[in-house]
Amino acid sequence: MEGRCAVETWAEFGFSGTPCAPWLQVAFGTDVLLFAGTDEVFVFSSHERKLTAVIACPGPVTDLVESHDKRFLFVACACRVYRVSSQLLESRAGSPPADAHRGPAELKLTSEFLAFAEEGVLSLLLVGSVLLTLSQRRSSWTLTLYGSSDYEVLRSVSLASGVVHNETGTRRRPPLTCVRSSGATPPPSASSSVSDGCLCLEPILFKRLFGIDAALAKSPVVLCGLPDGRLCFLPLRPPGSRLAVLHSLEQPVVFVGASGVTDNGRGHARCLVAVGEQGKVVLIQAEKGGAEGGADRTGFTEGCVPGPVACGCVDEKRLYYSTGSDLLVLDLPEESPERDGPSVEKSRVTHAALQSPSSLNVCRVLALAPPTRSTAEEVELLGLSARGQLQRITLPVDRGDAGWPNAPSTPGGRGVRDLLSAIGDVCERAAALKAAVKSKNQILRRLNQVLNICFLLAADTNTGERDKPIGCRATASWSRLLEEDSLTLTCVLDNSSPYVLERGWTLSVAASPMSGPPAAGGQSPSAHFSFPFHGLHPGETLEVSLPLAAAGQSSLPVTASCSLSFSLAGLLGEEAAALPGLQPGCVSLPLNTLTVDWLHALRVTSPAHGKAPPQSGNTSDAVQAFLRSRRMGCGGAAEAGGERGRHAASVRVSAESLRDARALRASEADAPPDVGLSLLEWLLSEALGGVSAGRRRGDGNALRSSVVHGRDPSGHPVKLTAKEVEVAEGTRGEEEETTPTAVEVQVESSSVAAVCGLHHAVLTRIQALLQTAPEPAASKRRTQSAGPRNALRRAERLLQRIQQSRVSGAFGVGVSTGTVCQSLLSVYQELRENPLIVI
Repeated sequence: MEGRCAVETWAEFGFSGTPCAPWLQVAFGTDVLLFAGTDEVFVFSSHERKLTAVIACPGPVTDLVESHDKRFLFVACACRVYRVSSQLLESRAGSPPADAHRGPAELKLTSEFLAFAEEGVLSLLLVGSVLLTLSQRRSSWTLTLYGSSDYEVLRSVSLASGVVHNETGTRRRPPLTCVRSSGATPPPSASSSVSDGCLCLEPILFKRLFGIDAALAKSPVVLCGLPDGRLCFLPLRPPGSRLAVLHSLEQPVVFVGASGVTDNGRGHARCLVAVGEQGKVVLIQAEKGGAEGGADRTGFTEGCVPGPVACGCVDEKRLYYSTGSDLLVLDLPEESPERDGPSVEKSRVTHAALQSPSSLNVCRVLALAPPTRSTAEEVELLGLSARGQLQRITLPVDRGDAGWPNAPSTPGGRGVRDLLSAIGDVCERAAALKAAVKSKNQILRRLNQVLNICFLLAADTNTGERDKPIGCRATASWSRLLEEDSLTLTCVLDNSSPYVLERGWTLSVAASPMSGPPAAGGQSPSAHFSFPFHGLHPGETLEVSLPLAAAGQSSLPVTASCSLSFSLAGLLGEEAAALPGLQPGCVSLPLNTLTVDWLHALRVTSPAHGKAPPQSGNTSDAVQAFLRSRRMGCGGAAEAGGERGRHAASVRVSAESLRDARALRASEADAPPDVGLSLLEWLLSEALGGVSAGRRRGDGNALRSSVVHGRDPSGHPVKLTAKEVEVAEGTRGEEEETTPTAVEVQVESSSVAAVCGLHHAVLTRIQALLQTAPEPAASKRRTQSAGPRNALRRAERLLQRIQQSRVSGAFGVGVSTGTVCQSLLSVYQELRENPLIVI
């Protein structure tokens, strides 16, 4: 391992790809705190090598800081600052879990942890007993000082915002640090340059940078680097000091620190270091005058290293920084013993040293913690990679003793080092690109599958719904749940295509009544159902069930529109929102439109159970009450029912046309040659519109009869009758010896709604049945045309009678109202007694 760094991965957190720069901080001795602009702070124990706790915050975390006594942790998020006790955090992390496989302990920040509220806090800093916040409000930066015990606002200063030069697009916290003169408070140890949260500078540099007043007052000074490139400072004493600009890097400031140790004062930094996002490095040092008695002055040495700079840290002699693709180390120029040498020569040497960083051959580091030294005097860095890996990077001790990492002595050595760094970088990028290409190929394959299915269904739009390779069929049946009957529709999605319906497809069913009053509030009474599924291979089916209506609440007929939808958001993620014409990011393909009518919802019963129990609590049918009150003793279908208050409607169909229908001939293959019985059985068993009726066991015997009893969805008794009748007027005026026959289907019920609904369902199915019959011969067409001609003449005669009654009633010319009503009733009675025949 000589000449190379040792990288040890401690954990993987997986928050790569966040728009905010992640942050790494060592706290509570051996704990590592990590956050990346999300609402979680991860607490990792470097001693146990595991994640011990997660702090769940109410919003994205912008910064956190530890108290000097390591008792509290201040967290800034969601326009608030919270205070978390380290003892509470340790108790949560150290409590034995009930489940050995349970993850780390979670501490949720609530209002009881709230210290104070402030809008737009981006950075925190604790100096002694003062807590400082740096926030951005509209067009200014504000630095606010709070008491760390009572959180009382002590002071607030502002500075106008400048133009931000952010070329990487990454949001990062502005660096905020504190410096003080080494003569103000002695450092706690000879090897440390940090005291009470502040960096200690040599007195001459402190006085030259921040003025004699701050030096005499022994005031700590706050340094902050802003995204517009300005490096600002604020002395905390004397009161009334203002926020001033120390220097401008003209690019976002990434890091501010202190480095270098003087010969006569160990532990006191002699150099301030500021690093910009594009690689600009500024070294601020105190330079004494020459031998001729020149005055002391402050030297600002600027240089540029390969960028962009993602993060950085310093120790006594070196600057460590990462470009995102490589981790580099830069030797900071040491102060020459002859401080009175030519300043131009010193500046040239310093500028040349900034041009020679050395690679550590560690890729994709986005956050660094301050360096530490192990017991073997090895420099150790904690870093967070772009993949969310927490890594410990150990530098060899032999190179550190030799002044490593100085530039190689020969051009060949430098070339080998650069090649090794490039190879590591290329390998890392190649692995990332390979994973991205694999993901894109999988997305393209699935998109190709989706497009094939779209083209397949679009090509079959003109072939009819039943011929689609992907379609739906359904069964309507009654079920009982919680002592209540309900009509349920069971939809079956049949995949007869050669493609697999993979994860991301959803079967959508929209059920809406074809007629009926609108829902409360004027909303549509439609109901929408979605059924996601994970995979449907060719030849497989998917069965789903959905409720249509409860007993007594149905609004038949009901159409169920089935469609397939594919969510692009689940496949493409955020890229789906940028695609034009795909709002809200899904593809929808219509399949079938299923219709559930009154015959599907008819519950077949035996004749003994034809009567329904009394309907308690229901209001009487207004139409039924009206007809019953106006009903007169007339013959016809009402008297055939044998009960007053029952209503009837009939349909007559040419028996010869029924015998020619292919659908009916197929059902008569194993049945007796009774056209009426075959028609009634076909009406109650045919899957019209892709929907079949789910009959119970024992209904088959009840259907093999010319009279079928049942109940409608509201429980009213219903009677269906099919019989052959002769039509004497069908051959009037024709030279035919035979009398044509017709099949009469009659619907009887005490409910007008049931009669109308079943009559409409019977007519619809008979029309679909007769479409399967072949074209009749010319002689048969002449025979069948006699009935319509007679019906047309009868209709014209009745129309004249209706018009005469309306004119007489309007002008009242010698005609009473009772006479007009009697005339209209006779017209209605004649229409009921002489129905048309469907041929």
